Amino acid sequence: MESEAAAGRAQDGAPQRHRSGLVLGIDTGGTYTDGVLLDYYSRRVLASHKSLTTRRDFAIGIESVIEGIHIQDPSAVKMVSISTTLATNAIAEGKGKRVALFLVGYDPELIASFKMENHFATPHYYYFAGGHDLYGREKAELDLQGILAQVGQLRGKVEAIAVSSYFSPLNPEHENRVYQAVSRISDLPVVLGHQLSTKLGSVERATTAALNASLLAVLQDFIIAVRRAMERRRIDAPLMVVRGDGTLMSDEFAARTPVETIHSGPAASAIGGRFLSELDEALVIDVGGTTTDIALIEGGQVTVSEEGATVGGYNTAVSAANLLSIALGGDSHITLGREQVIAVGPERVMPLAQLAQQHPEVRKQLLTLRQRPRGHVTLDWLEYWYLLRGPGEAIDRWTAQEKALVEFLGDGPRPLPEILKHLKLLHAAQIGAQELLRQEIIGKAGLTPTDLMHVEGKYSQWDAEAAAAALDVFAGSQYQDPASLCQLIWSQVNEMIVHAVVTFLSGKRFDLPRRRAGGQQLSGSVSPPAGAGAEDEDIGRWFFYNSLYSAHPHLETQIRLRQPIVGIGAAASVMLSEAARALYTDLILPEHYQVANALGAIAGSVMVVEELLVYPRLSDSGLEVLGYYVQASDQRQEFEEMDDALAQARALSEERALGGAIRSGADSPQVEVEVLSDGLDSFRVRAKAMGSPRLMD
Repeated sequence: MESEAAAGRAQDGAPQRHRSGLVLGIDTGGTYTDGVLLDYYSRRVLASHKSLTTRRDFAIGIESVIEGIHIQDPSAVKMVSISTTLATNAIAEGKGKRVALFLVGYDPELIASFKMENHFATPHYYYFAGGHDLYGREKAELDLQGILAQVGQLRGKVEAIAVSSYFSPLNPEHENRVYQAVSRISDLPVVLGHQLSTKLGSVERATTAALNASLLAVLQDFIIAVRRAMERRRIDAPLMVVRGDGTLMSDEFAARTPVETIHSGPAASAIGGRFLSELDEALVIDVGGTTTDIALIEGGQVTVSEEGATVGGYNTAVSAANLLSIALGGDSHITLGREQVIAVGPERVMPLAQLAQQHPEVRKQLLTLRQRPRGHVTLDWLEYWYLLRGPGEAIDRWTAQEKALVEFLGDGPRPLPEILKHLKLLHAAQIGAQELLRQEIIGKAGLTPTDLMHVEGKYSQWDAEAAAAALDVFAGSQYQDPASLCQLIWSQVNEMIVHAVVTFLSGKRFDLPRRRAGGQQLSGSVSPPAGAGAEDEDIGRWFFYNSLYSAHPHLETQIRLRQPIVGIGAAASVMLSEAARALYTDLILPEHYQVANALGAIAGSVMVVEELLVYPRLSDSGLEVLGYYVQASDQRQEFEEMDDALAQARALSEERALGGAIRSGADSPQVEVEVLSDGLDSFRVRAKAMGSPRLMD
């Protein structure tokens, strides 16, 4: 990689067009925010930088990355593209805005009988008469007065309104009427389900509308913050955002449809892996600090799930990359649970090596703990809590215990036993610090795979001696050798990754038994956990473990991955090597694999999909076809013949997709149109316009 000072300057002898072809890609992950400056024409990486993600305000980490890249000539940057976990995290952590969901024409008894009330992503949902049937005919008169009365009762209680009417993709009349009426009496943003999806799944469409409404202000604030960070660095360029399927959309479109950024980060990783490896068939595995994300590349494209994306337990109608994320990363907390069972994750913490580097007193404490006799130190001494930032005005709403905790941490990080003693408590669950942790006012540190990498000399960014001391304390508490404990933990990490690959590709699921801290050594190597040996009656689990450890004296089993693994992320070289070996495939670590996710943010194509529905117009009796409707999101046309209706749907969808792609920043987009049968003389006409992003002149 070239020196950072070269960023933004044309190279000697290079064509002048290179000077105007710089693009900046940024990926905001759960642990790190990565940035890459790329020469768009030569596909050459000029500079990169990693910064810790500031989840309380993503823009802080983004500006730190821009500053770290040292762009000498900001005017040379012609596009900025960003992938973000903001929407996914906001949904999973319940940080979206309060939303009222109006369900028009839905059957409350039917929803209750299938126990789908919790699927709507908001507790504030209300039923109203109206809606249409499968042929777009009005099912009942719209209860507009009831809706307006409900809006009046919601003042000050919600921050957005979502509307989903039964079969609105076939006839959005009632949703449109609700929008017009509500907009006259309220300033709250109103989201309509038919504008987000043409799928007929009523619950998924309602959920998507509610989630989109909850994320509007969140993503708009984020985009404003990114724009301000760009302005402070004098970067004046188009801003693109990565969708959940890996394609790009303009910041303006993203601000209107933030729900489409679900899985944006993992999708960017997959695109970046494809971009760097130049492989048309591969399994891309991104090992981050918080999660490990798996995606499949087929025919040079990231596979997209036919089902809608699922996030936080909610099923949506949003198209997204087919991927699997597991709570395993370089910063996963290594702990010991009941019955001496080792757990790696799911909680993410700061590595002790990093905390000791920042706070020398932590290093001294760990080295002192190391000197104590084996078995005399409990593992909660390896869990530190520390202050991330001041409380600000929010301190007035805190409990006395929260105030005491923050004040105690003001002098520096403290191990858990000292915190409990100071607060006169017996267990960490009594502290009640969930809100302080969620708001990132305080943080946790503990033993992680990153610490093990420091001990083994595979990573050297922070304090390796402090990490070694922590490992010795952990091993000593279990009367075990540190090297053997390391091997056991890495074996569990490998099992988790291989298990994820097998379940992701096969669609078959089986549970992994948890490993105990001791007694798992066989002839100097790690054995399968108890309950997964020859006596295991679960043939799938037995096959899996026998393929990893060849434990059976007579039977050999193998699971072979046909595609190579493309490793992404700083920890990929360490955490994926054994998984590739176990799956009898190659591990490919392309140049710049550590920041491939940021490259993925600028390597995607701009895509706009326009989908129209064609369905019959029936007589009042429902027995005679009188013509055919062509239904777009904002208009409906009628034709006597099906062929004429399909021809109009093709032409209109192509025209709208092309115009939308150009407005979204696509350069010379190409359009493909396909006609999909929905049965009963009904069709879905889908136009997909795609092109490379257009750089600013």
